[in-house]
Amino acid sequence: MQKIRLLVALPAFFINAATAQEIGSVNTEWKLMGSHQLVVEAYDDPQVEGVTCYVSKPERGGVAGAVGVAEEVSDVSIACRQVGPIRFKEALPMQEDVFTERRSLIFKTLHLVRMVDTARNVLVYLTYTDKIIKGSPKNSVTAVPISRETAIPVRK
Repeated sequence: MQKIRLLVALPAFFINAATAQEIGSVNTEWKLMGSHQLVVEAYDDPQVEGVTCYVSKPERGGVAGAVGVAEEVSDVSIACRQVGPIRFKEALPMQEDVFTERRSLIFKTLHLVRMVDTARNVLVYLTYTDKIIKGSPKNSVTAVPISRETAIPVRK
């Protein structure tokens, strides 16, 4: 079952700039072909060393989940934290997708977006999902304050 998921997810892996490390999961509903789960993954911001985002997202089990064709629900949560010294690899745009992941075969995408609040010297991270036709208003936001001694370099 895991091999089937891997084969279906493999093309999406090469599209993503950031890769996730699974921290853990809990079962929410038992299914014969694999339970529905809540999975927690860690994403290191590829442009900001010292910032990691923890994303909690549901993953469907059952036959459709096992073969990678289930459309995942939009309930996603995020918490980003400073986990080490902050170092910017380059100037940041005011807003950009840090990570995207397909949540259905072709129609739904999870976005993790970084925004820069220059007035407060804070990095704001937003997660949401969209669809080709209609997106979901379900979202989650978190912020990582940066020391005033470290100015956030912004691309103009």
